[in-house]
Amino acid sequence: MSIKLAGIHHAAIICSDYEQSKHFYTQCLGLSILRETFRAERQSYKLDLSLNDGTQIELFSFPNAPERPSYPEAQGLRHLAFKVTNLDQAIESLRQHHIDVETVRIDELTGKRYTFFSDPDGLPLELYEA
Repeated sequence: MSIKLAGIHHAAIICSDYEQSKHFYTQCLGLSILRETFRAERQSYKLDLSLNDGTQIELFSFPNAPERPSYPEAQGLRHLAFKVTNLDQAIESLRQHHIDVETVRIDELTGKRYTFFSDPDGLPLELYEA
């Protein structure tokens, strides 16, 4: 018997500068804050963010967290992709926030357009036009 997965609930991201990343994910990408918690015993923030479809991102800050080993071909999560209905509009919005966006590519298997950009810590993020 296999598990019946219903979807992705959340992705967790550890950032180096909490305020900068909080601004990026809420003001630049437009995610909604569900809950913000400071955990004094860990000197750490946990920010629960929500996309319009209910998928969540947990943004963590930890003192002295190690940097990502390489970009983007390290083992583990390669990138986080966000679905958009209008790629050109999304790119323009990112550029208005002075965020560099790569050249639009075409998925050779689906024919869909996509592009990459980075969060403040260099985490590779993708916009995929649905």
